[in-house]
Amino acid sequence: MLSAVAGIVAATVMFGSIAARSDTGEDGARSNATWLSHRLASDGTLQNPNGGALPDHGLMIDTLFAMHAAGEGELADPIVRYFDDDKHATDYYTWDGLAPGMGYDKVIVAGATAKVLVAAEVAGRNPRDFGGHDMVAETEGTIMTSGPDKGRASDYSKDPALADLVYNNSNMFGQALAVIGLAGVGRNNQPALDRLLTQQCSEGYFRIFFGYIPTTETGDEVTPDGQKLSTCDEGKAYDQSAPDGDATAMSLSALLAARRAGATGLDGPIGKAVNWLKSVQDPGGGWGGGVSTEAPNTNSTGLIVQALTDAGGADDAVRRGVAYLSSAQVTAGADGGDPLSDQIGAIAYTPEDYQSAKSTGITGMDTWVRAGAQAALGLARIGFYDLTQGKSLPAPGGGSTTSPTPTPNPTRTSRPKPKPRGSGNQAAPEPRPKPRPRGSTTSPRPTSSATPTPTTTPQAQTTGPSPAERLGAYLAGRLVNGDHVEVTEGGQTYVDYDATVDLILALHALGRQPAAAAKASLFMLEPQSIREYAYDAAYEKSAAYAEPLAKLEIIARFLQTSPSAPGDIATIAGRLREGLLALKTPAGHFVDRGAHVDSDNLVTKQAWVVLALTASGVPGDTMPLNVLLNSQCSDGSFPLNLAAAGCATGDLASTAAAVQALSGRSLTGAAGWTDRRVTALRKAAALLTARTPGDGLLRTSGAVDLPLSARVA
Repeated sequence: MLSAVAGIVAATVMFGSIAARSDTGEDGARSNATWLSHRLASDGTLQNPNGGALPDHGLMIDTLFAMHAAGEGELADPIVRYFDDDKHATDYYTWDGLAPGMGYDKVIVAGATAKVLVAAEVAGRNPRDFGGHDMVAETEGTIMTSGPDKGRASDYSKDPALADLVYNNSNMFGQALAVIGLAGVGRNNQPALDRLLTQQCSEGYFRIFFGYIPTTETGDEVTPDGQKLSTCDEGKAYDQSAPDGDATAMSLSALLAARRAGATGLDGPIGKAVNWLKSVQDPGGGWGGGVSTEAPNTNSTGLIVQALTDAGGADDAVRRGVAYLSSAQVTAGADGGDPLSDQIGAIAYTPEDYQSAKSTGITGMDTWVRAGAQAALGLARIGFYDLTQGKSLPAPGGGSTTSPTPTPNPTRTSRPKPKPRGSGNQAAPEPRPKPRPRGSTTSPRPTSSATPTPTTTPQAQTTGPSPAERLGAYLAGRLVNGDHVEVTEGGQTYVDYDATVDLILALHALGRQPAAAAKASLFMLEPQSIREYAYDAAYEKSAAYAEPLAKLEIIARFLQTSPSAPGDIATIAGRLREGLLALKTPAGHFVDRGAHVDSDNLVTKQAWVVLALTASGVPGDTMPLNVLLNSQCSDGSFPLNLAAAGCATGDLASTAAAVQALSGRSLTGAAGWTDRRVTALRKAAALLTARTPGDGLLRTSGAVDLPLSARVA
């Protein structure tokens, strides 16, 4: 069971299944999310059935996962506020909640730590500042780098004085969550992945608990009393390796996440896990978990269905699993006149429990909550990696998904425009005015656009991710709240508008992560973002900058082609174009206004303007393009600035920008291709080709210049 990170929670087990009433499950996931939301206290907590002062933190996060998978992320806002804003995360992943103020915040529980990391990612919060802690670093800190537990996500104490109090109870749920959480930010910890793989038995299943066995081996990974961590197969002789459906589902999700984040060599273990899960499906469509939960139940089935959906190649098993889950859910049509009429959306632990409750009502509410939180994952069929990337079910009717309530906005201020160097690289930003405090702006964020369903074709799952897929996943993982880049300087955190825009454009160039690009685009096209990025409104009253306006218009035109684009996107794009054209001189140049104007009249700025005007299809105005063409040097390159007329050779970065501009296509269908433009493009492209070495890496002063290499590529 997913909520049992440091231990397994026992539940009453009943056997059987009943015919399903739905074969889609999506509506069931949404109604269950709504039902779960009514179980939350006002502060987002769920009562711990075992008693004590602390709520059931693990189940709260399971509930958060279910709500986001169903596209109802706003229902989880109270849970997110509890862990992040109210700083209760350490109550869960350390011992501090058990004995506050006694120094036990130094005792770290590995599984809970990883689960908090995944929760931060799924909620769209900053995983490097969640509940006041860097959960990426905290999770990596649990993975032992040496000794008998090398590669294991382990419970440990940061304070050596408390080390003897800690017994390492971590299990495969925590190991899998650590791999998933790190993959969610584009990182693969190879020792953790290697250790996870050792826990797969030759039959394809994973066991739940780590085990030590006697050994005659020597070395760092052997304990002083001559024991080592066993592999799954080694543990069979010691009765350590019982099959576990829940652990296999979580481990499969972890392998899939790692592969999406760039890990290789995982196709075999993934295929074996899929085949084993298919082979142990009950005839009624359900699956059991591990020891004490072997009989089919909705809790285990939900976890397994989401993993098999993500893996692909198990369509029939998934269909029957969804039918099993649906057969245990309270629905309005079937239950309008019985004791369950006010429990629409609830999911029982088994279909038999549901049938019984139709006469008696719900007994053992905690079991229903626990079952529903994981069953909903199967009904939604959204994999864990996709959840970490902000994906969820689309709203009914194909509308936009529900985006999470954002964290308090960081200071939204764009950096001053940097001065270029002759090499084409940009200098460090100039000092900025004193920033406003973090959270001083509170404008609402837009909802994200509809998210495509995960790719599950056999071909896509049997080949490793391409470099473009890996880079796209990495870049999307850098987005805070899923929609912007932040930078911290001098103790203050800012929205980095320049980096956010460049990241969006990079995703479009790669053709990857369309949902992330759309969500970040909507953020950048908010009125406040436009004012502060293109007009520097935080510090200036009458400034306007051509390159930011051009880039924003290009982003708006990209978004305009999406079927889920907001209705006013054409109006926003038109206003950006008007703001850009207001900076045009009669000669076709574009002159910035403000404290950080482009006094050098850069070719790159003119190139971005031409690209924006080409995208918008501005008719009859060839002057900006002619200004760019007039600056071309005799060898086909373009100079650093437009004033360098009659140059012999130019700057490679400027030439790359000009090639992009000359290659631009209009979204309105206007061609705009003249012989002069074609000739200029051919000469510039030939020059770049001639200047590019065989390895594609350009060098400045003998050192590889990656930014320049990327621009030219």
